[in-house]
Amino acid sequence: MELSSRAIRLALPSDIPRLQELIPLSVRSLQAAYYSSDQMEAALGTIFAVDRQLIKDGTYFVVEQEKEIIACGGWSQRKSLFGGDDGRMEEDLMLDPQHDPARIRAFFVHPGWTRKGLGSSILTACEKAIREAHFHKINLVATLGGEPLYKSFGYTVVQRYEIPMSGGLSLPVLQMAKHLKR
Repeated sequence: MELSSRAIRLALPSDIPRLQELIPLSVRSLQAAYYSSDQMEAALGTIFAVDRQLIKDGTYFVVEQEKEIIACGGWSQRKSLFGGDDGRMEEDLMLDPQHDPARIRAFFVHPGWTRKGLGSSILTACEKAIREAHFHKINLVATLGGEPLYKSFGYTVVQRYEIPMSGGLSLPVLQMAKHLKR
């Protein structure tokens, strides 16, 4: 498939149903080499989910092809490192750009559109917006499948750990960081 336009735009609330379709499709296909079916299913809806706060904040990007969202990802100036907003009980507090790192969040690509630079394009847009918001550092929690993309952008592994999930399952992930050059 050929991408007719690489227009990245900010996500809108009206995109949520299409994002809710893209995320499980992306996870079940692109994470299958790294996680079991049980792990992926347990993570869907909690760890792998839409965070409406990112959309409200104007920090979540999508790439569209013929009215289909084929990639998404964003950044945040809020405390949460990952996960959807369903079930979040407390307010997601704002970070201080002078002291706290911004967050890279919720990257998903349609399996038919991998290796076309969509993740890289969105990550570039996120880093530009993060600089404009005067942050000096970035943190993220990467899936095992996402590690190569982030490493190619200069992110380093800070810690490998597992996120506990329902049913006694856990999801191996990496906390990664990057200092922005001014």
